Amino acid sequence: MNDDTPDSAQELADVLQDVRRHLLWQEETAGRSLLVDAKVAAELQQQRAAASSVRSMIARTKAPEPAAAPPPPRPPPESPTRDALHAAMKQPLGAPRPLAAPPPAAPPRAPVAASRPLASDAPAPGMLLDVPRSTPRYNGALPGVVEGERPTLDQIRRELGDCRRCKLCTGRKNIVFGSGNPRADLVFVGEGPGENEDLQGVPFVGAAGDLLTKMIGAMGFTRNDVYIANVVKCRPPGNRNPEPDEIAACEPFLRSQLLAIQPKVIVALGKFAAQTLLRDTTPITRMRGQWREYEGIQLMPTFHPAYLLRNSAEKRKAWEDLQQVMKLFGKHPGAGA
Repeated sequence: MNDDTPDSAQELADVLQDVRRHLLWQEETAGRSLLVDAKVAAELQQQRAAASSVRSMIARTKAPEPAAAPPPPRPPPESPTRDALHAAMKQPLGAPRPLAAPPPAAPPRAPVAASRPLASDAPAPGMLLDVPRSTPRYNGALPGVVEGERPTLDQIRRELGDCRRCKLCTGRKNIVFGSGNPRADLVFVGEGPGENEDLQGVPFVGAAGDLLTKMIGAMGFTRNDVYIANVVKCRPPGNRNPEPDEIAACEPFLRSQLLAIQPKVIVALGKFAAQTLLRDTTPITRMRGQWREYEGIQLMPTFHPAYLLRNSAEKRKAWEDLQQVMKLFGKHPGAGA
């Protein structure tokens, strides 16, 4: 079949005419706009006019925008807290949030020389220093103890030997180990040897030793019934108080002595002996007369005989402390006490 027949040509001409009739070209300022069908073009024109009217109305009512527009605010949380609401109510709308003022700078401190102690730290002559609580109790193997067995005083003394474990060895004449009954039920512990003790190698043989002998006699004992020892075994220079490193070197031997003797009661003579055994810095004036315990052994703190020689009015209190010890042993004070 040939497509160039008159009917086909006429139909094609009609279609082209219809397209020409429905297509309109209209020139606008922005370029050429294609309008499809006059009816559709009219509707578009009406919509464009309405949009232009709305934009004009908005332009008349809208406030002028600032030159630099701030970023859009963050949307508020869905459930603000009560504190946030209170803060928002107090804050004016649109007001900037005040910045927190920085804390005032602390005045500069004057440098303190580490090697120069404060005046309050310097001990007065003759005063006893506190044993620092930070000084740990010796937890190693005790001198003279073999395979956990109870040592003897002789074993402990042999292990002590010609001790050079601390600086006190440089000025001593004799090591003052201790004296008395190796199986005593009552042990007296003092601070350290003085001049007379250093010369003789025996504890408490000076004026303070004479007073202690009387105190022991008034309790119904003799020096041969009890055992007497000190915290340190060598005399500190000038009878000063032992220092922490000296205590650390000597305390294991004192502990071994107490382990070897295993007394029922220890009388700590003076603040220094009491706080060393108990690791307690309570003043002796408050500690004395109150039963304490040292590793399962009853301990009674009381005044040192040297202190009683300087403060005779305190002898009555010391005697009250010793009477408590006597009661524990079932003894009663004699008429000459």
